[in-house]
Amino acid sequence: MAKIILIFLGCYLIGCINPAYILARIKGFDIRQKGSGNAGASNAVITMGTKVGVFTALFDIFKSFLCYKLSAYFLPFLAFAGVLGSVCCILGHVFPFYLKFRGGKGFASLGGLILAYDYRVFLIMLACAFVLVMIIDYISIITCLTAASFPVIYFLMTREYIGTAILFCIGVVMILKHIPNFKRIADKSEVHFKYVFHKKKEKEK
Repeated sequence: MAKIILIFLGCYLIGCINPAYILARIKGFDIRQKGSGNAGASNAVITMGTKVGVFTALFDIFKSFLCYKLSAYFLPFLAFAGVLGSVCCILGHVFPFYLKFRGGKGFASLGGLILAYDYRVFLIMLACAFVLVMIIDYISIITCLTAASFPVIYFLMTREYIGTAILFCIGVVMILKHIPNFKRIADKSEVHFKYVFHKKKEKEK
């Protein structure tokens, strides 16, 4: 039991490593006080540029991927160990203890979970997300659709109830974290996804 607790606690602490917040602090500001107010990859793009945003997203994907693989390796007797390890990582990202539990919203880290589970599912969902975001133009909606759909996909592929329940719970948490985004969409103050490309063009001028 102690081993199980230590592994999942370790995954939470890994999730607490937030590159968006750390890089913003190095540049002299709190990312949660600028842009969308989110300590994640999308706001890293808004406040620090595309390259920093991409690095942040890749880092957040990797840390969740790592937690999945380590948990599954060290706890092979738990069918849902990988899922729970990644979810603990996502919780660390969303609720980091040293930031008064105000972190990011977990989209990239959820991507890391999906990638660790099955790279084919990851590629299909990534392609669907790309098409939808070009149509909808709001990344927050894509995040919520992913958080809602993956538990269903996981269950259909595994028929594993505990892992599905864990994914469902983190999906609800992620969707609730996006309520401010929905409010900004309603009053037309939410940043569009295409802002990334406009920002890049402005820098090139």
